[in-house]
Amino acid sequence: MPADAFRDWVKFSTMWKKIFKWIWRLTLTLSLLGLLGLFLPRLMTAIYAAARIFTAETAPTDRVAIVFGAGLRYDGTPTPILRDRVETAAQLYFSGKAEKLLMSGDNRVVDYNEPESMRQYALSLGVPDEAIVLDYAGRRTYDTCYRAKAIFGVESALLVTQDFHLPRALFLCNALGLEAVGVKANNNYYRKISRLIWNTRELFATFGAFMDVQVYKPLPVLGEPEPIFAKKP
Repeated sequence: MPADAFRDWVKFSTMWKKIFKWIWRLTLTLSLLGLLGLFLPRLMTAIYAAARIFTAETAPTDRVAIVFGAGLRYDGTPTPILRDRVETAAQLYFSGKAEKLLMSGDNRVVDYNEPESMRQYALSLGVPDEAIVLDYAGRRTYDTCYRAKAIFGVESALLVTQDFHLPRALFLCNALGLEAVGVKANNNYYRKISRLIWNTRELFATFGAFMDVQVYKPLPVLGEPEPIFAKKP
């Protein structure tokens, strides 16, 4: 190889090495920023929620307990995680810590009715029908919190769900003007792999919650007001 050609090849090779290093550093920096963007909201909501989470035994009294949907099995009955939430809400009702149970879930299609399934399970536990209120458009946690205040007139509530979900639920409800504390629905043991999946999902969901509150501010499905308690004249 001629000397000039060799020097040109060395310069070209050196240039591409520098470009590659720059791209690698940029990719690494962006990846770290992305991870920080995912973990920081989760950390912030966890810190925010720490003093606002109680057990069913230590929870304060409120007129309404909001029960969040968590999926149905193929036969239309609540999943174990959803049964856990309904059981905890029933415990709050029987101990006099909640007067009404607002059961919020998805019912976008006829053969998938989370609120009604939750209602049937609560009835089987002995909760009277008059103590149960159904929200058929609680498709997301954001929607449930928004509609609880806008449609059902709830100003404060106990939020009933599991540990991994409570920080996001508490952040959303309070950010949307509904004063809330959380009640842990941790009556059963869940496999480590399930807890890992749920907590990983919460990283993305919590980031989305921040974006909804601070940037997008979406309107959920609304409708005519259906206040749980009639306003005093």
